[in-house]
Amino acid sequence: MKRYIRGLIVFSILLFLTIRVFSQAATEGSYFTSFDGVKIYYEVKGEGYPVILIHGFSGTGQGWKSCAVYDDLLKEGYKVIIIDQRGNGHSDKPHTDEAYANDAEAKDIIALMSSLNIKNYDAVGYSRGSIITSRLLVLDKRIHKAVMGGMGDAYTNPDWPRRVHAYKALMGDTTLHDVDDMVKYIRSQHFDELTMALQQKYQPSTNKKELAAVRKPVLIIRGTADKENGSEIVLNKLIPHSSLDYVPGNHNTAIRNTEFSESVLKFLKD
Repeated sequence: MKRYIRGLIVFSILLFLTIRVFSQAATEGSYFTSFDGVKIYYEVKGEGYPVILIHGFSGTGQGWKSCAVYDDLLKEGYKVIIIDQRGNGHSDKPHTDEAYANDAEAKDIIALMSSLNIKNYDAVGYSRGSIITSRLLVLDKRIHKAVMGGMGDAYTNPDWPRRVHAYKALMGDTTLHDVDDMVKYIRSQHFDELTMALQQKYQPSTNKKELAAVRKPVLIIRGTADKENGSEIVLNKLIPHSSLDYVPGNHNTAIRNTEFSESVLKFLKD
């Protein structure tokens, strides 16, 4: 009985601390109501030129804080904005198709910039965040420069097999084993699987004609050991004013290192 009570006390303390940490994290930033009523969590730090950091699939804005580029941008005097894209982190997690269709995530960022009265800004995306950044280049004239990390040309295909398979697997299809690792990770973290599936179902593509019309400077950064998401060389050729840089690491590690940060800062400053 005593052991049970001690265990219950320990569990209660841990639960209290978890709730407290979660609450503190949530109150560091703010919420705004996006174009369709979905509440989106974001944080703003710094007073200089605005740069928004856009996280990848199943991530949150907090993930950028473990990457060198977050602190380095602040040290260099930028206003750094992070956001939990809808379906992730502290933001709302709607379970309807229309909540993720028609560039909803890019529209969230556009709405956020308007709510903050930001006239021009730079964007840094990584992995799926680069796919959203690509849509901003098409949809928002206020974007000044953009960095697309961890991405090749695969997303330009609206029927990208990996996206389609990820959606189907998260909806219960057990025959598509090329995405087993992704599904296993999602389930191990107890994410909201329906929102993850809907993000894959409506993940946008940007076609070659749209990319050819982009006139803003774009930097594509690729880890030397990153073999995911298609060809960065082809993507570089598709975007007229883009440059390509390589940094050490694979898809999961390249974003965190100092070389990634150095590449981003050099590009934004030039």
